[in-house]
This record gives sequence, C-alpha cells and structure tokens, in this order.
Amino acid sequence: MEPYLRGKRRLTLLPCTSKVKMVMPVAKIQIGQLWKNEKTGEVFLVTRVYAEALATMAVLRKSGAENEALIRVKVDRVPGGQTLAGYLPAQDD
Repeated sequence: MEPYLRGKRRLTLLPCTSKVKMVMPVAKIQIGQLWKNEKTGEVFLVTRVYAEALATMAVLRKSGAENEALIRVKVDRVPGGQTLAGYLPAQDD
C-alpha cells in the first residue's frame, strides 16, 4: 500500500487511474467520409464500403497520399449506427 493511502480506504478510484473509451458512431459509413486513426492521429478517406460474407468492410486511404497502400477495416455495428475499430470520425479536421 502506498504511504499516502496508509490508514485510508477509498470507495472510488482516483480519476487518473481509470480511462473511458468513447465510441463515436455515425449513422452509416459512406464513401468520402474522413476518419482519424486513434493512435497516430492520421486522417484517412473512405474509398469503398462493401459486404464480405458476414461482415461489412471499409477500404481506407491515407488522406493526401494517393500512392500509399489501402487499408481494410471491419465496420462495427453499435447502438446508434456504425463505427470503425481504432478510428474516430474526423469531422473537425
């Protein structure tokens, strides 16, 4: 037990010890939408959306880099719409 907590019991966690991951869904993922990678902050353009067996896939291209490889990402269905795992809508960028 840390020295500053000795003799004290907390009923709730400290605010800095917990993180909440928020999923930002859109009604429907469409060609032309911009999505930001959560880890790198890079912006990607949706170039194609298609159904594959039991899943819907989106093809992304890094914004401003037409010659780079395309990325396939599974479209997740969540309450309120659809989202891409690891990406956030980049509406403000």
